Amino acid sequence: MSTREPGSVVTVGTFDGIHLGHWAILREIVCRARRDHRRSVLVTFEPHPLEVVNPEAAPRLLTVGDERREILAQAEVDLLVFLPFTKALSHYSPEMFVRFLIDRFHMQELVIGHDHGFGRGRSGDETLLRRLGKEQGFTVDVIGAVTAKGHPASSTLVRRAVAGGDLATAAELLGRPYSITAPVIHGANRGKEIGYPTINLSLANPRKLLPPDGVYAVRAEWRNGASGGMMHQGPRPTFGEANRSLEVHLFGVDADLYGMPVKISWDTRLRDIEDFPSVEALKAQLDQDLAAAKRALTGPNGPASYHSSPASDC
Repeated sequence: MSTREPGSVVTVGTFDGIHLGHWAILREIVCRARRDHRRSVLVTFEPHPLEVVNPEAAPRLLTVGDERREILAQAEVDLLVFLPFTKALSHYSPEMFVRFLIDRFHMQELVIGHDHGFGRGRSGDETLLRRLGKEQGFTVDVIGAVTAKGHPASSTLVRRAVAGGDLATAAELLGRPYSITAPVIHGANRGKEIGYPTINLSLANPRKLLPPDGVYAVRAEWRNGASGGMMHQGPRPTFGEANRSLEVHLFGVDADLYGMPVKISWDTRLRDIEDFPSVEALKAQLDQDLAAAKRALTGPNGPASYHSSPASDC
């Protein structure tokens, strides 16, 4: 290694969802790197490793597409690496992967989570990594579990909360409301005809985990704009349509958002999907939903926001 190369503080992981435990690791590598005049490096993978090694066991994802990049941009790491996870990479032993990190990023410190497995079959545990560190000249530190209201933050628990509709617990573990970012596509314009114009979001990525279908109070963000709203997530039985859709009525917004990515954060579940006997009955219910959504969004929680950047705590 060149004498001019300051070396790196590295962490490695899937980082799906980027929950409070992930933030603790990111804060640690950023602060250590700044303190020692080194480079902070996050190495993560695309696609999710299980999609390659055991597709049937691969979970639905908390972040898809650019969602993970958008969140990780808050971390202020010096280098963010999305490493293609291939069959060849899945066969790397812990020794091979450590050598890769040293050669590629001049790793001098490795920081991992308490439940991290490293290399082929997650065989690289803390004991093995510490031995390799002594042999190859880097230190290893393990960040303990981070809890929120008694729950240890993990992607598995966040998935369980989202899938079960426990949005409050998911938000506690993530440090922000659960969200989806997707482009606006053309719909049937039925909402506009009954006084509730909507934007329709693409559901092109089937890997995204959604909470149970229903009607929700939500918050929307897009380039140069933000609004509260209410979202219909699911089929449209009143119109005989079984396919799931995401339709959002934005409060007080009249803008052309077609093709634009919009982030929707789930706030409060209002009700189940219902099959109404008429369009008039549907509109009457939407009037009630509108009032309920506005009450939910003006509650004590305030507007949705990301967890603070790790660097802010150095």
